[in-house]
Amino acid sequence: MNFDEFFDRVGNSEIELDAKDCVQGVRGLGNEALFQLPLIALIILLMAKDRRKPKIAEIGQLVGESIEASMIGFKGSAQHLGWSANLRVRTVKALNFLELASLVEIPNRNTKIVITEMGKKVIARAVEGDDDLAYNLSKISLACRNICVSRQQDLELI
Repeated sequence: MNFDEFFDRVGNSEIELDAKDCVQGVRGLGNEALFQLPLIALIILLMAKDRRKPKIAEIGQLVGESIEASMIGFKGSAQHLGWSANLRVRTVKALNFLELASLVEIPNRNTKIVITEMGKKVIARAVEGDDDLAYNLSKISLACRNICVSRQQDLELI
C-alpha cells in the first residue's frame, strides 16, 4: 500500500478518531528536536563506537570541540562550542534519548559510555552512505580522534 492508496482507503471507510482529549498537550517540534538533537545523538554514537570511549562527564565538551574542529563555519570562531552550556544541555538530552532507545548503555554515571548492538547498526548505516551526512560524520569522527590524541599527548608531557 502506498501513501495515496492509504488515504483513499481511510477516506472511504467509516473510521473516526476522537482526539479532543489528546490535542491539548501537543506541541510542535522545534528547531532543537528537528536538527540539533539527532545530530548530537549521532555524534555521541560515533564516540561510543570508537575504541577510546569517552567518559560521561567529558561528552558535552568533546561534542562541542569536535563540531568546532570539523565544521567550516565554526573554525576559528570565538564561540568555543566546547564550553557552551546550551550545547551541554542538548547533549544530555540526546544522551538520554539514546539510553531510552537502547542504543547506548551507561552502567554508572562515573564510567564510560557503552554502545549496544542496535546502536552499532544505526551508526554503521549512517556512515556507510555516500552522502553529506556520512561525509560530515567522518570529519567529526576524525576531529574527535585528533582531540583525544592531542589530550593524551599533553598528559604525557606533564
